[in-house]
Amino acid sequence: MISGAEIMVKCLEKEGVKLLFGYPGAVICPFFDKLGETDIKAVLVRQEQNAAHAASGYARALSTVGVCVATSGPGALNMITGIATAYMDSIPLIAITGQVKSDLLGRDVFQEADITGACESFVKHSYLVKNTAELPKVFKEAFHIASTGRPGPVLIDVPVDVQTGEVESFEYPEKVNIISYKPSVQGHPMQIKRALEMISESKKPVICAGGGVLTSGAKPKFREFIERTGIPVVSTMMGIGIMPSDDPQYVGMLGSHGRKAANITVHNADLVILCGARVGDRAVASPDQVVEHANVIHIDIDPAEIGKNMKTSIPIVGDMRNVLGQLLKEINYTTPDEWKQQVAEWKREYEPVPQIFDGYVEPKSFIAELSGMVHSKAIMCADVGQNQIWCANNCRLRDGRFFTSGGMGTMGYSVPAAVGAKLARPSRDVIAVCGDGSFQMSMNELATIAVEKLNVKIIVMRNTTLGMVHELQDKFYGSRYEVTEIHDVPDFVKLAQSYGIDSACASSNEEALKYAREMLKSDKPFVLVCNVNPKTTSV
Repeated sequence: MISGAEIMVKCLEKEGVKLLFGYPGAVICPFFDKLGETDIKAVLVRQEQNAAHAASGYARALSTVGVCVATSGPGALNMITGIATAYMDSIPLIAITGQVKSDLLGRDVFQEADITGACESFVKHSYLVKNTAELPKVFKEAFHIASTGRPGPVLIDVPVDVQTGEVESFEYPEKVNIISYKPSVQGHPMQIKRALEMISESKKPVICAGGGVLTSGAKPKFREFIERTGIPVVSTMMGIGIMPSDDPQYVGMLGSHGRKAANITVHNADLVILCGARVGDRAVASPDQVVEHANVIHIDIDPAEIGKNMKTSIPIVGDMRNVLGQLLKEINYTTPDEWKQQVAEWKREYEPVPQIFDGYVEPKSFIAELSGMVHSKAIMCADVGQNQIWCANNCRLRDGRFFTSGGMGTMGYSVPAAVGAKLARPSRDVIAVCGDGSFQMSMNELATIAVEKLNVKIIVMRNTTLGMVHELQDKFYGSRYEVTEIHDVPDFVKLAQSYGIDSACASSNEEALKYAREMLKSDKPFVLVCNVNPKTTSV
């Protein structure tokens, strides 16, 4: 005989899971008990939301499925924000939650919550497992759904009696056959032909690259496509890292907080090729203005995203890697020199000049210098707020990755995501950048960093305000700073030291760069606090 908890663990082993993030509780104890008999490492985070964020960082760094685990009721509910964050950014996660006994469901017993119902709108699929024999099929389907098509989170809710129940044997399915779930992975040949014709007629094309290019593993084919065609590239926030920041063809991030040159390029193009990007309101505030003068080719694995925010001339549904491969077989196009020169001129003309305040770190130039000091495959995890925009517009990525919460905009993301990324890629530089507001939403994970001995570097941009909202209040609310002053508490240097983590505080770029060099030489975690003037704007 074999218990449900043992089956759950064996399912994870069959899927190649090496590590997961979680927080235990009574109704998930059977699972954790059996997990302790395996080689799968369980990382104890300090709050369940951070388990999902850490699993996200792990999944993104390894291009795999992340796994997070929580108990029922408040444990599962705490994980909701992390699940929704993964959903908005198309990150493949398996969220396992314990649940009260099956015969008690619906009776409002201790720590009961309808987690499958609560998560319905932001998971790809969810399961409430009714009997132990269903577990192998459920896990097989869950990993398949999470990792195929447009990736995303799948929830598996397992009552405690299903975990303790027993069946005679364990057999893991070899294949998945879900009649209602058949993602299209190849672009339709006629649409590919039409796209090639439209590209050949274009005089001023631009590619808008989103996170779908990275998620699909299409970066090599994407690089080949742009090198062959010479088409300028802008990116969404989730697409940062698709190509080196200093590549002549890369114009920058577009959108309300992006580079002016990138926005001007899109608004003057006669063809916009959207690659794995949904172009939400932050990326293109007025899509109708773009389609007035430009044709749009939209390539995406999710048909629901095509044309949702911007009217599309030619829709192509398929996996980005496959579609780019189809286009590369036939493409015979070179971007006109006049257009390339014009875009390069806009890049030079609209290069921003940051404002300097004496006695403070200037964050934009510091981020540029810092990212140039790290190894080429470094991972930068940016939080949400002004610090996110400073990083997005100024980090000098080469072959590294940029992780942030682009769709949901979840504060507190960067530190746990960096934990996951470092455990996935221990040999790479991993840096978390956050504001003093967002850091206080996840600084409890300093304990995880200390216990796991993770060489994560944390930059805290301290301006003693909730900077992005403060900036909005300055522009639109008569500088009435209601509930955005967070003052200069706690002392982050002493806080880090209380966890046994080295730390320092800088009030100029010279100081910050000095400490950054020391920080990067160390093989231990480090918290560098940078005092930033509250008047420093996001762009």
